[in-house]
Amino acid sequence: MKILISDGIEDIGKKILLNAGFEVVDKKLSPEELLQQIPEYDAIIVRSATKVTKEVIDIGTKLKAIARGGVGLDNIDVAYAKSKGIPVLNTPGASAISVAELAIAHMFALCRFLHVSTSEMRNLKWPKKEYSKGIELTGKTLGIFGIGSIGKEVAKRAIGLGMNVIAYDPFVTTTDLNVKLTTQDEVLKQSDFISLHIPLDKKVGAAITKKEFDMMKNGVVLINCARGGVVSETDLLEALKSGKVAGAGIDVFVNEPTTESQKELLNHPNVSATPHIGASTNEAQERVGEEIATKVVNALKS
Repeated sequence: MKILISDGIEDIGKKILLNAGFEVVDKKLSPEELLQQIPEYDAIIVRSATKVTKEVIDIGTKLKAIARGGVGLDNIDVAYAKSKGIPVLNTPGASAISVAELAIAHMFALCRFLHVSTSEMRNLKWPKKEYSKGIELTGKTLGIFGIGSIGKEVAKRAIGLGMNVIAYDPFVTTTDLNVKLTTQDEVLKQSDFISLHIPLDKKVGAAITKKEFDMMKNGVVLINCARGGVVSETDLLEALKSGKVAGAGIDVFVNEPTTESQKELLNHPNVSATPHIGASTNEAQERVGEEIATKVVNALKS
Protein backbone atom coordinates (compact mmCIF):
# COMPACT_ATOMS: atom_id res chain seq x y z
CA MET A 1 0.00 0.00 0.00
CA LYS A 2 1.08 3.56 -0.77
CA ILE A 3 1.03 6.50 1.65
CA LEU A 4 1.35 10.20 0.76
CA ILE A 5 2.93 12.52 3.32
CA SER A 6 1.92 15.91 2.00
CA ASP A 7 3.12 18.39 4.63
CA GLY A 8 6.03 16.44 6.12
CA ILE A 9 6.49 14.56 9.41
CA GLU A 10 9.55 13.73 11.49
CA ASP A 11 11.83 10.93 10.30
CA ILE A 12 10.68 8.63 13.11
CA GLY A 13 7.20 8.61 11.57
CA LYS A 14 8.48 7.75 8.12
CA LYS A 15 10.60 4.93 9.57
CA ILE A 16 7.54 3.43 11.28
CA LEU A 17 5.62 3.45 8.01
CA LEU A 18 8.52 1.97 6.01
CA ASN A 19 9.19 -0.71 8.62
CA ALA A 20 5.52 -1.71 8.40
CA GLY A 21 6.07 -2.47 4.72
CA PHE A 22 4.35 0.54 3.13
CA GLU A 23 5.56 2.59 0.18
CA VAL A 24 5.99 6.16 1.42
CA VAL A 25 6.02 9.28 -0.77
CA ASP A 26 6.97 12.49 1.05
CA LYS A 27 6.35 15.52 -1.16
CA LYS A 28 4.39 18.74 -1.11
CA LEU A 29 1.66 18.87 -3.74
CA SER A 30 -0.34 21.83 -4.98
CA PRO A 31 -4.14 21.46 -4.80
CA GLU A 32 -4.17 20.67 -8.53
CA GLU A 33 -1.39 18.08 -8.22
CA LEU A 34 -3.13 16.49 -5.25
CA LEU A 35 -6.30 15.97 -7.28
CA GLN A 36 -4.27 14.41 -10.07
CA GLN A 37 -2.24 12.05 -7.88
CA ILE A 38 -4.48 11.13 -4.92
CA PRO A 39 -6.04 8.13 -6.79
CA GLU A 40 -2.66 6.35 -6.39
CA TYR A 41 -2.70 6.40 -2.58
CA ASP A 42 -4.22 4.27 0.16
CA ALA A 43 -3.66 6.93 2.86
CA ILE A 44 -2.69 10.57 3.15
CA ILE A 45 -0.95 12.29 6.07
CA VAL A 46 -1.24 16.09 6.24
CA ARG A 47 -0.50 18.88 8.67
CA SER A 48 -2.34 22.21 8.37
CA ALA A 49 -1.46 23.28 4.81
CA THR A 50 -2.99 20.55 2.64
CA LYS A 51 -6.77 20.62 2.32
CA VAL A 52 -8.53 17.25 2.10
CA THR A 53 -11.81 18.34 0.56
CA LYS A 54 -14.88 16.45 -0.61
CA GLU A 55 -13.43 16.53 -4.13
CA VAL A 56 -10.13 15.02 -2.97
CA ILE A 57 -12.00 12.29 -1.10
CA ASP A 58 -14.19 11.48 -4.10
CA ILE A 59 -11.21 11.21 -6.44
CA GLY A 60 -9.14 9.28 -3.90
CA THR A 61 -11.04 6.06 -4.44
CA LYS A 62 -8.34 3.92 -2.77
CA LEU A 63 -8.19 5.99 0.43
CA LYS A 64 -8.48 3.90 3.57
CA ALA A 65 -7.24 6.51 6.06
CA ILE A 66 -6.84 10.29 6.26
CA ALA A 67 -4.47 11.49 8.96
CA ARG A 68 -3.61 14.91 10.38
CA GLY A 69 -0.41 15.34 12.37
CA GLY A 70 -1.85 17.75 14.93
CA VAL A 71 -4.98 18.55 16.88
CA GLY A 72 -7.43 20.44 14.68
CA LEU A 73 -9.16 18.97 11.66
CA ASP A 74 -10.30 22.21 10.03
CA ASN A 75 -8.55 21.36 6.75
CA ILE A 76 -10.27 17.97 6.38
CA ASP A 77 -13.90 17.34 5.46
CA VAL A 78 -14.30 14.96 8.38
CA ALA A 79 -18.03 14.37 8.05
CA TYR A 80 -17.78 13.50 4.38
CA ALA A 81 -14.81 11.19 4.92
CA LYS A 82 -16.68 9.34 7.66
CA SER A 83 -19.76 9.07 5.43
CA LYS A 84 -17.52 7.24 2.97
CA GLY A 85 -16.27 4.92 5.72
CA ILE A 86 -12.79 6.47 5.77
CA PRO A 87 -11.35 6.95 9.28
CA VAL A 88 -9.90 10.39 10.07
CA LEU A 89 -6.97 10.25 12.48
CA ASN A 90 -5.17 12.96 14.44
CA THR A 91 -2.82 13.44 17.41
CA PRO A 92 -4.70 15.50 20.01
CA GLY A 93 -2.32 14.82 22.88
CA ALA A 94 1.09 14.79 21.20
CA SER A 95 1.59 18.55 21.20
CA ALA A 96 -0.33 19.35 24.40
CA ILE A 97 2.71 20.15 26.54
CA SER A 98 4.25 22.44 23.91
CA VAL A 99 1.03 24.40 23.35
CA ALA A 100 0.46 24.68 27.09
CA GLU A 101 3.97 26.01 27.66
CA LEU A 102 3.47 28.63 24.93
CA ALA A 103 0.21 29.78 26.55
CA ILE A 104 2.01 30.24 29.85
CA ALA A 105 4.90 31.98 28.06
CA HIS A 106 2.47 34.55 26.63
CA MET A 107 1.14 35.19 30.13
CA PHE A 108 4.63 35.87 31.44
CA ALA A 109 5.50 38.04 28.43
CA LEU A 110 2.46 40.26 28.93
CA CYS A 111 2.76 40.48 32.71
CA ARG A 112 6.42 41.53 32.60
CA PHE A 113 6.47 43.38 29.23
CA LEU A 114 8.96 40.98 27.68
CA HIS A 115 7.44 41.38 24.23
CA VAL A 116 8.08 45.14 24.10
CA SER A 117 11.05 45.78 26.37
CA THR A 118 13.37 43.55 24.34
CA SER A 119 12.85 45.51 21.12
CA GLU A 120 13.24 48.85 22.92
CA MET A 121 16.47 47.81 24.62
CA ARG A 122 17.89 46.74 21.27
CA ASN A 123 17.57 50.42 20.36
CA LEU A 124 19.59 51.29 23.50
CA LYS A 125 16.53 52.51 25.41
CA TRP A 126 16.20 51.84 29.15
CA PRO A 127 12.42 51.61 29.79
CA LYS A 128 12.71 50.74 33.48
CA LYS A 129 10.10 53.27 34.60
CA GLU A 130 7.64 52.48 31.81
CA TYR A 131 7.64 48.77 32.61
CA SER A 132 7.88 48.91 36.38
CA LYS A 133 4.25 47.95 37.02
CA GLY A 134 4.32 44.26 36.17
CA ILE A 135 2.03 41.77 37.84
CA GLU A 136 2.53 38.29 39.27
CA LEU A 137 0.65 35.22 38.11
CA THR A 138 0.66 33.82 41.64
CA GLY A 139 -2.69 34.28 43.34
CA LYS A 140 -4.54 35.23 40.16
CA THR A 141 -7.50 33.33 38.73
CA LEU A 142 -6.99 31.58 35.42
CA GLY A 143 -10.10 30.61 33.49
CA ILE A 144 -9.68 27.86 30.91
CA PHE A 145 -12.12 27.25 28.08
CA GLY A 146 -11.70 23.61 27.08
CA ILE A 147 -10.17 21.28 29.66
CA GLY A 148 -9.06 18.60 27.22
CA SER A 149 -5.50 17.40 26.76
CA ILE A 150 -4.03 20.89 26.23
CA GLY A 151 -6.26 22.62 28.78
CA LYS A 152 -5.20 20.11 31.42
CA GLU A 153 -1.51 20.77 30.76
CA VAL A 154 -2.11 24.51 31.08
CA ALA A 155 -3.97 23.91 34.35
CA LYS A 156 -1.13 21.81 35.78
CA ARG A 157 1.41 24.54 35.09
CA ALA A 158 -0.84 27.30 36.36
CA ILE A 159 -1.49 25.41 39.60
CA GLY A 160 2.26 24.97 39.98
CA LEU A 161 2.62 28.74 39.70
CA GLY A 162 0.12 29.27 42.50
CA MET A 163 -2.83 30.32 40.35
CA ASN A 164 -6.45 29.52 41.11
CA VAL A 165 -7.82 27.62 38.13
CA ILE A 166 -11.43 27.43 36.99
CA ALA A 167 -12.65 25.93 33.74
CA TYR A 168 -15.61 25.51 31.44
CA ASP A 169 -16.00 22.56 29.12
CA PRO A 170 -19.45 21.31 28.04
CA PHE A 171 -18.04 17.80 27.56
CA VAL A 172 -16.29 17.47 30.94
CA THR A 173 -18.12 17.00 34.24
CA THR A 174 -15.32 15.79 36.53
CA THR A 175 -11.56 16.25 36.77
CA ASP A 176 -8.78 14.86 38.93
CA LEU A 177 -7.00 18.21 38.94
CA ASN A 178 -7.43 21.00 41.47
CA VAL A 179 -9.66 22.83 39.02
CA LYS A 180 -13.15 24.15 39.67
CA LEU A 181 -15.50 23.29 36.81
CA THR A 182 -18.09 26.00 36.36
CA THR A 183 -20.23 27.76 33.76
CA GLN A 184 -19.05 29.76 30.78
CA ASP A 185 -20.47 32.96 32.28
CA GLU A 186 -18.67 32.44 35.59
CA VAL A 187 -15.35 31.83 33.84
CA LEU A 188 -15.83 35.09 31.93
CA LYS A 189 -16.77 37.05 35.06
CA GLN A 190 -14.26 35.65 37.56
CA SER A 191 -11.02 35.26 35.61
CA ASP A 192 -8.00 37.54 35.69
CA PHE A 193 -6.55 35.50 32.83
CA ILE A 194 -8.45 33.48 30.23
CA SER A 195 -6.80 30.80 28.07
CA LEU A 196 -8.70 29.30 25.15
CA HIS A 197 -8.30 25.66 24.16
CA ILE A 198 -11.45 25.01 22.14
CA PRO A 199 -12.12 24.13 18.49
CA LEU A 200 -13.55 26.60 16.01
CA ASP A 201 -17.19 25.92 15.22
CA LYS A 202 -17.47 27.33 11.71
CA LYS A 203 -21.26 27.34 11.88
CA VAL A 204 -21.30 29.43 15.07
CA GLY A 205 -18.22 31.55 14.40
CA ALA A 206 -16.23 33.33 17.09
CA ALA A 207 -16.79 32.11 20.65
CA ILE A 208 -15.39 35.33 22.12
CA THR A 209 -17.04 38.50 20.81
CA LYS A 210 -18.05 41.88 22.25
CA LYS A 211 -20.76 40.17 24.30
CA GLU A 212 -18.20 37.96 26.05
CA PHE A 213 -15.67 40.79 26.44
CA ASP A 214 -18.33 42.89 28.17
CA MET A 215 -18.75 40.13 30.77
CA MET A 216 -15.05 39.95 31.58
CA LYS A 217 -13.21 41.76 34.35
CA ASN A 218 -11.64 45.08 33.46
CA GLY A 219 -7.95 44.45 32.79
CA VAL A 220 -8.30 40.77 31.87
CA VAL A 221 -5.52 39.05 29.93
CA LEU A 222 -6.67 36.81 27.06
CA ILE A 223 -4.60 33.99 25.56
CA ASN A 224 -5.54 32.28 22.30
CA CYS A 225 -3.38 29.31 21.34
CA ALA A 226 -6.41 27.42 20.03
CA ARG A 227 -7.68 28.38 16.58
CA GLY A 228 -7.87 31.54 14.51
CA GLY A 229 -11.47 32.75 14.45
CA VAL A 230 -12.28 31.55 17.96
CA VAL A 231 -11.87 35.21 18.99
CA SER A 232 -13.31 38.10 16.98
CA GLU A 233 -10.17 40.04 16.10
CA THR A 234 -12.17 43.22 15.52
CA ASP A 235 -13.82 43.01 18.95
CA LEU A 236 -10.51 42.10 20.59
CA LEU A 237 -8.83 45.19 19.13
CA GLU A 238 -11.63 47.40 20.45
CA ALA A 239 -11.34 45.76 23.89
CA LEU A 240 -7.59 46.40 23.89
CA LYS A 241 -8.09 50.03 22.88
CA SER A 242 -10.65 50.60 25.65
CA GLY A 243 -8.47 48.89 28.28
CA LYS A 244 -11.10 46.23 28.95
CA VAL A 245 -8.43 43.72 27.90
CA ALA A 246 -5.04 44.56 29.40
CA GLY A 247 -3.16 42.15 27.19
CA ALA A 248 -3.63 39.47 24.56
CA GLY A 249 -1.31 36.59 23.73
CA ILE A 250 -2.12 35.33 20.25
CA ASP A 251 -0.65 32.35 18.40
CA VAL A 252 -3.46 31.80 15.90
CA PHE A 253 -5.17 34.17 13.50
CA VAL A 254 -8.12 34.38 11.13
CA ASN A 255 -5.71 34.88 8.22
CA GLU A 256 -2.47 32.92 8.26
CA PRO A 257 -0.05 34.31 7.25
CA THR A 258 -1.39 37.57 8.65
CA THR A 259 -2.35 40.39 6.30
CA GLU A 260 -2.37 44.16 6.24
CA SER A 261 -5.89 44.13 7.71
CA GLN A 262 -4.49 42.62 10.94
CA LYS A 263 -1.56 45.02 11.28
CA GLU A 264 -3.23 47.31 13.82
CA LEU A 265 -3.95 44.37 16.13
CA LEU A 266 -0.42 42.99 15.75
CA ASN A 267 1.14 46.40 16.44
CA HIS A 268 -0.88 47.06 19.59
CA PRO A 269 1.64 47.38 22.44
CA ASN A 270 -0.37 45.04 24.64
CA VAL A 271 -0.30 42.16 22.17
CA SER A 272 2.23 39.34 22.37
CA ALA A 273 2.12 37.54 19.03
CA THR A 274 3.60 34.33 17.66
CA PRO A 275 3.12 32.81 14.16
CA HIS A 276 1.12 29.64 15.00
CA ILE A 277 4.04 27.85 16.67
CA GLY A 278 2.19 26.21 19.57
CA ALA A 279 3.16 22.70 18.52
CA SER A 280 6.49 23.70 17.01
CA THR A 281 8.98 22.13 19.39
CA ASN A 282 11.38 19.31 18.65
CA GLU A 283 9.77 17.15 21.32
CA ALA A 284 6.21 17.70 20.12
CA GLN A 285 7.08 17.03 16.50
CA GLU A 286 8.77 13.75 17.44
CA ARG A 287 5.65 12.68 19.34
CA VAL A 288 3.35 13.80 16.51
CA GLY A 289 5.32 11.89 13.88
CA GLU A 290 5.49 8.72 15.95
CA GLU A 291 1.83 8.80 16.99
CA ILE A 292 0.29 9.59 13.60
CA ALA A 293 2.41 6.99 11.81
CA THR A 294 1.46 4.33 14.35
CA LYS A 295 -2.22 5.19 13.98
CA VAL A 296 -2.01 4.97 10.19
CA VAL A 297 -0.28 1.58 10.38
CA ASN A 298 -2.97 0.27 12.72
CA ALA A 299 -5.77 1.64 10.51
CA LEU A 300 -4.39 0.15 7.31
CA LYS A 301 -3.65 -3.23 8.85
CA SER A 302 -6.92 -3.60 10.75
